[in-house]
Amino acid sequence: MQTAKVKAKDMASEAKEKAKEATAKMQGKTGEATAATHGEKEMAKEAARAKKDQASADKHQEKAEHRVDAAATTGRHGAGAGAAVDRAYPSAGTTYPASGKYI
Repeated sequence: MQTAKVKAKDMASEAKEKAKEATAKMQGKTGEATAATHGEKEMAKEAARAKKDQASADKHQEKAEHRVDAAATTGRHGAGAGAAVDRAYPSAGTTYPASGKYI
């Protein structure tokens, strides 16, 4: 069931990315149409490319967050694990991680 939720969230992220890309494309075309010089047209193209790249980066970041959320909420056999455990300090502050000695 958890993977279905992740897939649904990923699909929503994909849709948001497509909308942002379309907006960036239209803004780029508008910028090119209103540009007076060749330099301004190139700047409009670069701005549109940058916005598209940012939309793609945002999508990948959201997808990574979906995976982290799914991993944090899924324990053994699908049961909720509660708070995420820091692997570097699994004892949650009662012992030193390397030595195993109590504080």
